[in-house]
Amino acid sequence: MRTYAECIPCFLRQALEAARMASPDEAVHERVVREVARAAGSMEMRSTPPEMAQVIHRAVREASGVTDPYRELKSRSNRAALSVYPRLARDVAAAGDPFEAALRFAIVGNIIDCGTGNHIPPEALDREIEAAWRPKLDTGRVGALRSKLEEAGRVLYLGDNAGEIVFDRLLLEQIDPSRVTFVVRGAPVLNDATIEDAAAAGLTEMIEVIANGSDAPGTILSDCSAAFVKRFRDADLVIAKGQGNFESLEREPGRVFFVLQAKCPVIARDLGCEVGDFIVTD
Repeated sequence: MRTYAECIPCFLRQALEAARMASPDEAVHERVVREVARAAGSMEMRSTPPEMAQVIHRAVREASGVTDPYRELKSRSNRAALSVYPRLARDVAAAGDPFEAALRFAIVGNIIDCGTGNHIPPEALDREIEAAWRPKLDTGRVGALRSKLEEAGRVLYLGDNAGEIVFDRLLLEQIDPSRVTFVVRGAPVLNDATIEDAAAAGLTEMIEVIANGSDAPGTILSDCSAAFVKRFRDADLVIAKGQGNFESLEREPGRVFFVLQAKCPVIARDLGCEVGDFIVTD
């Protein structure tokens, strides 16, 4: 997905938020915002938003000297999600359609996203969980995903944020784990999940987990490791969670399914939906 004019203020907001999280020094904040403003002014609008976000967070890490400004927030998110996981697992098991229930909870987890302006604190997860049953899901697309999962030999599941990946466990448990590889970022960026977060969420004990080799908050194939790209190309089915993966990957109908909550007007417009909608689409 290309970048739109509305994305520019969001880049600057994200830069300032990240700089403040990394350092109390106002000089660092100013340096980051000025650098990001210059980069935003010269970027090609056909570039994807995750490409600009990569520039932002590299600038924050360089200016502050902090390699993972979101470490504590990610830890809180994982703990908060793990605290509700047993209850959600029981709800999935008791549901008339456990697959759809697990899919809904996986989408609810997508709200744990520091890249958007409406992200919620980990402690507010209960409010979002209660709303999991309200949004409509495209039953045709859910059915298509279910059918593809039943026939796919190699499934690649692209994770998104820390905390959210605990909710992904519920959906992964509906799939034969021997056929699935879970993917995290290659280095810290925003509150996106890394191998460390996957271990904290219990994923490394149940499924193969690999890193994509990139520090972008999405899946920019040209920036990922050759090993990951081969796994991506060889997969029969790719499940891509979250806005960053939707923004950075090309559409491959029937092979790549995007699973997310539309959290900003630009994404909603691109998808032809409303902000807050639950999306399953290829």
